[in-house]
Amino acid sequence: MWDVAKAAGVSHQTVSRVLNDSPSVRPATRERVLVAIDELGYRRNPAARALVTRKSQTLGVVSFDTTLYGPASTLYGIEQSAREAGYFVSVASLKSIDVVSMRDALERLAEQSVDGLVVIAPLREAGDALAELRGKLPVVVVEGGSAPGLASVSVDQVDGGRLATRHLLEQGAQNVHHVSGPADWLESEGRIAGWREELAQAGLEPPELLQGAWSPSSGYAAGRELARMKDVSAVFVANDQMSLGLLRAFHEEGIRVPQDVLVAGFDDVPEAAYYTPPLTTVRQDFAQVGRRSIELLLEQIGEGPGPESHAVVPVELIVRQSSVRSSMQRQHLRSRPAKR
Repeated sequence: MWDVAKAAGVSHQTVSRVLNDSPSVRPATRERVLVAIDELGYRRNPAARALVTRKSQTLGVVSFDTTLYGPASTLYGIEQSAREAGYFVSVASLKSIDVVSMRDALERLAEQSVDGLVVIAPLREAGDALAELRGKLPVVVVEGGSAPGLASVSVDQVDGGRLATRHLLEQGAQNVHHVSGPADWLESEGRIAGWREELAQAGLEPPELLQGAWSPSSGYAAGRELARMKDVSAVFVANDQMSLGLLRAFHEEGIRVPQDVLVAGFDDVPEAAYYTPPLTTVRQDFAQVGRRSIELLLEQIGEGPGPESHAVVPVELIVRQSSVRSSMQRQHLRSRPAKR
């Protein structure tokens, strides 16, 4: 910085103001400093800056199973928002969320002097592990429910389940079956709750729940099982990957979608519009999840701990061919069991 100041004919404080985008620097002076920075190849020293400011400009993220679309997209949204806010991101990916794994991840991130922490914690068992975080660092929990004592951001999974189920009923389905995600996932619980609530609102008894594992193969197995039933007019599937497997099973069994059975998924993966048929699904706004997570975290970093903040991100139903019939087909569905 001293070399840049000498080359530009200014004080090192002026160089600092330019680097921090201070409005108090005259345009001509700013231009001189920027030219000197470019000519000398100057780069900030994050370690030196951290020693002075006691801030590393780095945020830690604890993530889980980023092979899945939801957690991977959530992580990407957080990374993008952190970068836009001027922060680096250090990620610790866990194979399982438990107290020991969480403690190890925290120790690794603490060694990097992160300014705050975002934890993507979609499993019910994460509760005990999250208790380890209270009072140690600014923390925001994503998809971990309303964690006591911690700020959180989550997608409105319950409303997503309701929207998908309501849409299928409005299209003439006599009832709606559900292929859920794994039992220990909070997202699964929310989508099941929304499905049940909407059926209860319509005066319908929920059919037996089929449990999947987020994978196309588990959706395929559920589709084979549903194909053997005689009363299936619509299926709400808890994610789009399972929907893909279910559509394949229905095709092999000669069940037409949407003519015989209506299908809706969840997530709106990029490929959903190109399924056969194109898939109706519930879209999650992962970019907004990232923005709200970083906003809440930076509030804590700047202002210190405050009242618990719980942000809920809304969902959107994207209607495509897999769930839409003509009015004549809807009337036929109401009066007769689905054709097999």
